[in-house]
Amino acid sequence: MRLDGFGLLVQDMGRMIRFYRDVLGFEIREAEDTENVYLVKDGTLFLLYGRKDFERMTARSYGYVQGLNGHFEIALYVDTFSEVDKAFRRAVEQGAQPVLAPTTEPWGQRTCYIADPEGNLIEIGSWDRPYEEKDR
Repeated sequence: MRLDGFGLLVQDMGRMIRFYRDVLGFEIREAEDTENVYLVKDGTLFLLYGRKDFERMTARSYGYVQGLNGHFEIALYVDTFSEVDKAFRRAVEQGAQPVLAPTTEPWGQRTCYIADPEGNLIEIGSWDRPYEEKDR
């Protein structure tokens, strides 16, 4: 099997579309009242599923964590340390919840955390080199 993508089960589709599109720059073109959002971000499939729609489709109900949750994170990469700081400031100014201000970790990565409107953690990090060179 190959990793194709990942999805979020969301409560408020319109709010989440606006956050990922307007704050983080994802290319979401669906209407805010849609049931599912399918898009590719940097070669990875990213999905937003309406919780009620997914429950109806699977004929099951699920429990959902409220507030900040530590079940997973979405990691975004920028090329420079200064871009980490800039992206954090811009996201917080546009309504992201700050979780961890930009810091340079002992292993050499500069990172920060924000949360989307439904409490999902998002890391913005850099190794201070272009994405194509980050794992060298």
